[in-house]
Amino acid sequence: MKIIVTILFLMFPVIATAQNQAMNGGDMGQMMQLIQEMQQCMAKVDQAELEALEKQSEEMGAELEALCNNGKRKKAQKKAVAYGKKLMKNPALVQMKKCGELTKGFLPEDAAPSFDDDFDFSDRHVCDE
Repeated sequence: MKIIVTILFLMFPVIATAQNQAMNGGDMGQMMQLIQEMQQCMAKVDQAELEALEKQSEEMGAELEALCNNGKRKKAQKKAVAYGKKLMKNPALVQMKKCGELTKGFLPEDAAPSFDDDFDFSDRHVCDE
C-alpha cells in the first residue's frame, strides 16, 4: 500500500503543475495529450505485480520497524538499501518511472519529483523515516 500511495503522491504534483502550465500557456490540447499518454502508459503497469509489491513492502516495513525498535539500526539500513535497489529493478516500477518521464521537457525539472529518491536510503537512515 505504501508504494501505491507514494507513487500516487509523486504523480499528483506532476499532473497539477502540468495542468497549471497548460492552462497558463493556453495550450489545453497539449495538456490533454500528456494526460492521455500518461494514462496509456500507466495502463501497461502490471497490477498483480503492484499488489505483490505492496504485500512485500508491508512485510519489509514491519521487519525494518522491528529491527529499528530493537536497536539494530545498521542491519535495518542495510536491508532497506538492498530492498530499495531490488525495487528499482522491478518491471512494474520501471514502467511507472517511464510514465513519469513523459513529463520531461514539458515541466520544469524541479517540478517533477525524483522517483528514485523515494526508494533510495543510501543518504538517509530508514529508522529515522
